[in-house]
Amino acid sequence: MLLQGAWKLCDDGVVRPVFRGEMQSASGEWIQVPFLADCGADRTVLSANVLQVLGLQPIQQDLLLAGVGGQAASVILDTRIYLKRENGTRVVFRGQIASFTDPAALDMSVLGRDITNLLAHIIDRPQDQVCMLGKGHRYIVAAE
Repeated sequence: MLLQGAWKLCDDGVVRPVFRGEMQSASGEWIQVPFLADCGADRTVLSANVLQVLGLQPIQQDLLLAGVGGQAASVILDTRIYLKRENGTRVVFRGQIASFTDPAALDMSVLGRDITNLLAHIIDRPQDQVCMLGKGHRYIVAAE
């Protein structure tokens, strides 16, 4: 299995590794969600903006998450994240996903180790690669 990401030029002028996911909103609409590939993040966390667009009801409230910027209020959602495989089919990651409630806490949703530990996570700027590999795929850097 191959899940392809990309290097994205963000609003602040920094290029970051990103995976494009999809999540289903409370109304049933599919929402495109960019996820920062963060191998240092303990868990996947949605930005408050994504939480608002999804309109999903939290299963737990009043949770504090800590990160580089300190602690921030968050909630837990029982939901699914879909990422596309190389053949166009979806891979689903279902579970309890945290979301910040303060828009200033996180600019972009983060794909953390609760998901990335399930696959080989490749972040290779010199070779212009961002991907996750599962069974049946290998990563080889060509000799120059």
